[in-house]
Amino acid sequence: MMDLLEFEAGDLYFEQVDSLDVQDLIRVASELYGSGEAELPLLRAYLRAPQSLNVLVALNRFYYYQHRLSEALMISEKALHIIEQNIDFPADWQQLKRSHISEAPKESLIRIRLYLFTLKSIGFLNMRLENLELSRRIFEKVIELDDKDRIGAKGLLEVLELRVNSL
Repeated sequence: MMDLLEFEAGDLYFEQVDSLDVQDLIRVASELYGSGEAELPLLRAYLRAPQSLNVLVALNRFYYYQHRLSEALMISEKALHIIEQNIDFPADWQQLKRSHISEAPKESLIRIRLYLFTLKSIGFLNMRLENLELSRRIFEKVIELDDKDRIGAKGLLEVLELRVNSL
């Protein structure tokens, strides 16, 4: 099995080059965040570059920090779909097996890590939205795929268990 920490930073999402107008919109949004007016430039950036992980990450962060968790979840799910297009994974994360990772070409490792972190994010957002059973299944799947817990899903599963036990 490949080690999920063993990678080269050749194709990280923030190294994807967006057009200058999209970069400017993300910059403007970051400057407007404190005033609460960042959403419009981010949505404009999204309309110009709907496949850009840079834009999706910026939108996700905006919605998350605005406590708009349903919107953050939708953006995370969109990002997962974009990431999976570049790796040979089943469309349904529940069908993933360790062999999908162990048999993947080494150059896919960065995308696989990003996929697993994004899936963990989806589990976290579902936990925050009280979709606890779905969240549990997601965390268990990430743990199954990441036996060394490089992605950090075990701690979130423990938090989820505490939450479930307090109900």
